[in-house]
Parts: sequence; C-alpha cells; structure tokens
Amino acid sequence: MTDRELVERAFEMLRFSYVPYSKFPVGAALECADGTVFTGCNVENSAYGSTICAERTALVKAVSEGHRDDFVRLAVVGNSKDYCWPCGACRQMLYEFAPELTVLVARWDHQFVRLPLRELLPHGFGPKDLEQGS
Repeated sequence: MTDRELVERAFEMLRFSYVPYSKFPVGAALECADGTVFTGCNVENSAYGSTICAERTALVKAVSEGHRDDFVRLAVVGNSKDYCWPCGACRQMLYEFAPELTVLVARWDHQFVRLPLRELLPHGFGPKDLEQGS
C-alpha cells in the first residue's frame, strides 16, 4: 500500500466520526507490517475527557486484535486548513507500541507530510524507560 492509499483510507473514516461538540472529524489508518490496516475515527462525549481520538481508536482496535509490535505507518487526516497533527496523548500511546512509526499527516486538500514519530515526540517515554538500574 502506498502512502497515498493509506491517507485515503484515513479520509474514508471522516464520515464515521461522532463530533457533535467540536464539529471537527478526524480519521486514521494504522498499517501493520503484514499489510493489515486498522482504521479509526474520533468519538466525542459530552463528558469531554471521555472523548477518544481517531489515532487511539485505530491503535486500540489493532491491539485488541493481537497486534502490538508490528506497526509501520499511521495516517491522520482532518478537514483542517493546516495538517491534522496528533495530540500529545495520541503521540504517547503510539510511542508505547511503535517508537519507530512513520506518521503521515494530511489536511483538507489531501496534501500530506511524512515524518517519524520520534520527531513528533522527541525523548518519548516508553517501556524501556521503566527498566531499573542495579
């Protein structure tokens, strides 16, 4: 699957977003090493803290289906004028499972940029950071 195809899969998810409060739909598509793609959309809640982002929706779907250490690319898209960057919580969740992940971030006109997650979350905190010294 090309970068463009993954981005378009994420755009397909915008229609499923539940965004009665922000009116800001976001779609995501997470690709595994075997070519499996898990998609997600944002789902808002009147108790705002219970809202879940598209990126985390896709990630949780993948983990719940047995994928944990084989994520290679993620596309995140929105109808915004600027690129639809993942929030801090999403960056941290993604780093937990895939610090070497490539992230494709798109805007309303389907233009996108490609960059490593490590650039979005420099000095990220992951499982290895919990290892204790002797």
